[in-house]
Amino acid sequence: MMHREAKESYASRIETTLNALRQAGRKALIPYITAGDPHPQYTVSLMQALVKGGADVIELGVPFSDPMADGPTIQRACERALQQGTSLSGVLEMVARFRETDTSTPVVLMGYLNPIETFGPKAFASAARDAGVDGVLVVDLPVEEALEFSGLIRHEGMDSIFLLAPTSSDRRIREVASLASGYLYYVSLKGVTGSDLVDVASIASKIEQIRRYSDLSIAVGFGIRNAETATLVAPVADAIVVGSALVSAIEGGLSQPSTLAGRLSNVIDPIRKALSR
Repeated sequence: MMHREAKESYASRIETTLNALRQAGRKALIPYITAGDPHPQYTVSLMQALVKGGADVIELGVPFSDPMADGPTIQRACERALQQGTSLSGVLEMVARFRETDTSTPVVLMGYLNPIETFGPKAFASAARDAGVDGVLVVDLPVEEALEFSGLIRHEGMDSIFLLAPTSSDRRIREVASLASGYLYYVSLKGVTGSDLVDVASIASKIEQIRRYSDLSIAVGFGIRNAETATLVAPVADAIVVGSALVSAIEGGLSQPSTLAGRLSNVIDPIRKALSR
């Protein structure tokens, strides 16, 4: 049953989780999958498999017909999910079902503004909170236009998460830091999800710049595909986001749905072990 906690007593599951890991000297693992891919009936069990594999936070992608920041792998996942009738309300139902067996793992919805506008921002914020969502990251909502929506999200006790990029200026970092909560998501590459060529020195330099303006945990994503790249980036980040590699694993098992959880484990297990060393 969905239950709304009193806003006054609500403590962010995301910040509680990430702060505890930071204090313990551990790096957080944040896997991403697209909700409804390859079919809505599998999403909750795949989320559970990610937790079993060591996920500290789950990013759940809301499928959209024009995912401009995502590479071909996640674009195809969105197409598969939409073809199976996955909607924003359906994604919220998936989170609610996940919460029936897991009340501790933070869940972040990551997607685009159009479905939220169609749903109604205020109605979405309330429904997301009731479903058990902990944070929302809207890829195409610039910080300059995010004050009202961020306020709705925070009012419902959820975290408003933003992207920062290699090209983000000091001014923009300050603006994002003033609205963000939960964690900051640093896009390590100039490009779309699934790109390669991780430049650790560049990432380290930018994260040092970001830390001048925010005490939030910093998660690094885009280009983290395996244990090797995760190990390279982990020393300068608080959390590692893995997306395209997991979505690709799902794509590889489309003809054998019973193997999907195992395929996710094959990707996430070595990364979790590498981050725990």
